[in-house]
Amino acid sequence: MSGVAMGGPAPDPDRVEDGPPGTRFTEVRRFAEIDSTNRYLLDVARREGVADVVAVADHQSAGRGRMGRRWEAPAGANLLLSVLLDPHLEVEQLHLCSAAMSLAAADSCRSATGVEPSIKWPNDLLAAGRKLAGVLAESTPPPSGEGTRLVVVGIGLNVRWPPPEDVDAPEPVPDELRRSATSLWRQAGAEPDPASLFEPLLRALDERVTALGDSAGRARLASEYRSRCATIGQAVRVVLSDTEVLGEAVDITLEGQLVVDVGACFTTVSAGDVVHLHGGD
Repeated sequence: MSGVAMGGPAPDPDRVEDGPPGTRFTEVRRFAEIDSTNRYLLDVARREGVADVVAVADHQSAGRGRMGRRWEAPAGANLLLSVLLDPHLEVEQLHLCSAAMSLAAADSCRSATGVEPSIKWPNDLLAAGRKLAGVLAESTPPPSGEGTRLVVVGIGLNVRWPPPEDVDAPEPVPDELRRSATSLWRQAGAEPDPASLFEPLLRALDERVTALGDSAGRARLASEYRSRCATIGQAVRVVLSDTEVLGEAVDITLEGQLVVDVGACFTTVSAGDVVHLHGGD
């Protein structure tokens, strides 16, 4: 995660509504179209200094994933949202915010459609070995310069896109998506509504953000993440900014870091792009 300097006015949401009752998410800002919900909430963090705001969009014109990848889908097809959190975590523990979102999204998929995704470290949901969702977390200092870092966690969850192969798509599915991605529609066999996952996801996320507040809760969250992580036990290549790590993924630390057995020793990786060398990505 890195701090982000923002400039220019933030766009106005099309409408603002209350979050799910009984959760920390007090305000939901909805957009028909925006460049990036993550970018918007990073700007909110810098300008307003408030937390527990949700931004959700029907379409993102510059949706982002890890390693600068684009994340796009037809308007209204998928669930595209970000949350702004003030988790009061040390820098080395911020990885757990991504874990909390991944676990919450997996819960919402199961409750809404019966699909049970696994997690590819650090930020992808998989179904049938293909990418179902991507999570991107970014942090920024508090506006006052004092206190813990604010964190924006965004998710792009494939609900209706890409459609099943026997369904006429409203626009061509890119070859890269056709080969590597899937959707809840493809996995569940029925066409779900992205809105049906929105509240279940936020309720599941609220519970896990609460768990981040103490050491016992963080340990439970790390244990749950470990049990759902498809990367553990895989031969992996972890691509870092200036090198790569080859070995077997053997564990997830309490801070959400990946432990790789490289033969001569164990290496702990905080961030990187992981390729599963056997059994798909």
